[in-house]
Amino acid sequence: MTELHLPVSLNRTIELLAPSIEGKEHPVVVDGTLGLAGHSLALLERFPHLTIIGIDRDSEAIEHASKRLSSYSSRVRIYHDTYDNLRGILGNFGTEYVDGILLDLGVSSLQLDSDDRGFSYSRESALDMRMNRSRGLTAAEVLATYSESDLSRILREFGEERFAKKIAQAIVAERELSPITSSNRLVELIKQVIPAPARRLGGNPAKRTFQALRIEVNGELSILERALPIALERLAVGGRMVVLSFQSLEDKIVKRAFVEATAKRTPRGLPVDLPGMESKFALVFNGSEKASESEILINPRATSVRIRAIERVAA
Repeated sequence: MTELHLPVSLNRTIELLAPSIEGKEHPVVVDGTLGLAGHSLALLERFPHLTIIGIDRDSEAIEHASKRLSSYSSRVRIYHDTYDNLRGILGNFGTEYVDGILLDLGVSSLQLDSDDRGFSYSRESALDMRMNRSRGLTAAEVLATYSESDLSRILREFGEERFAKKIAQAIVAERELSPITSSNRLVELIKQVIPAPARRLGGNPAKRTFQALRIEVNGELSILERALPIALERLAVGGRMVVLSFQSLEDKIVKRAFVEATAKRTPRGLPVDLPGMESKFALVFNGSEKASESEILINPRATSVRIRAIERVAA
């Protein structure tokens, strides 16, 4: 698995984090979405004095990452948790501020490529979709227990699915016959509901429904919204945060948080910033960046990535 895994925008991520690491005696970077540790491994190889705090809620990912980073075990601390618990994790580690934070959002290659996790609409699997398989409802349980209106809502809000109501109605009707527990059955149901012209556009018609269920099962957007202010608060001066988003809902949340963090608090109309009212953060570059065409050719999963970066410039 680790041999097949290609971290998205690896070189660009290292380039963006490097100024917050170089020149520090004992720099610390948080990899809030450790996954298979591709980014963390490259950072440890590049910066010999760097310590990585790795966070992941997936015990299988932690097992793979621990093995992959075993040569650097003295410079790695791994936590089985979600990155919105950053305050508690840093308290346990024994530091208040860190020099870098990386969030590589969405589903990991380990999860997507596993035959028994249910994340992929292109292979047969039980509909689990939990990133932490020790807690919470599975996707199958969501399909079995949510009301038609709630199913329609999550498909519309988290999947941006314009046929949300029709799909929700079909799910409720189908589950009366028997529970919907397999990915293939859900995919076929969606294909039957979505009109033929719409099925020919935008890839697999089940993509948006699977995204919505995954986000709902794992609370991904609420975790991101809680985590961003905490992460910004815990950046040291000169520290940087880099976020890789793979769908518009994530990117909008990150964009909003970065805009708010870099906004000046001086009342409009004043010619200079008042003392203490200047922004404590600055964007590393305006807007978001996409992966290069050459990277996308090598790693198609980079197609949808949007990269944003922010730096703390004042205490």
